[in-house]
Amino acid sequence: MAEQPTATERFVQGILPENPVYRQLLGLCPALAVTSSMQAAVTMAGAVLFVLLCANVVTSLIRDLLKPHLRIVIFTLTIATFVTIADRFLAAYLYQMSKTLGPYIPLIIVNCLIICRCEVCASKQSPLTAAADAVGQSLGYGLALASIAGVREILGTGMFFGLRVLPPSWPDWAVMVLPPGAFISLGLLLGGVNWYSQRNAKKN
Repeated sequence: MAEQPTATERFVQGILPENPVYRQLLGLCPALAVTSSMQAAVTMAGAVLFVLLCANVVTSLIRDLLKPHLRIVIFTLTIATFVTIADRFLAAYLYQMSKTLGPYIPLIIVNCLIICRCEVCASKQSPLTAAADAVGQSLGYGLALASIAGVREILGTGMFFGLRVLPPSWPDWAVMVLPPGAFISLGLLLGGVNWYSQRNAKKN
């Protein structure tokens, strides 16, 4: 069996080298749907961090008990438990944000990123490594959501985290806070990441 990455390697890889959105193209639905504002993007990233961290650690703790034909079912039930906790917490303490995010918090249950990390890392490595992997992947995911939301909010409204950063005379690009703006922003940022990666590869 090939040697598995260490906890530190899992953490570092998740942020940029294996960024969930820009490198693995996972979890794109919320990356497109909830990035019209930074507040929504950060809240979604926090929810994913909570769910992924808890699901990874629990999966790692029971990895020796997992049966091959039942593992996906166990992953899904574990993830669903923590998604429900996150959803109820937001509804209780951040009601308006819960309404803004709508069904996208419950849909974390079927987020390919979380099931993928349970399968690739948590079901094979220690709880510490699984936790490091979860934090790294979540930070990478949050970075991707924040970059998309930052572009959309600044160009679309002239604001950042609800504070005006562009002069009032700057015309708001309304399209950026609409669905087409999500695809435009993701496409441009993804193209920029790929260009930068290829440029570095040629230098090396």
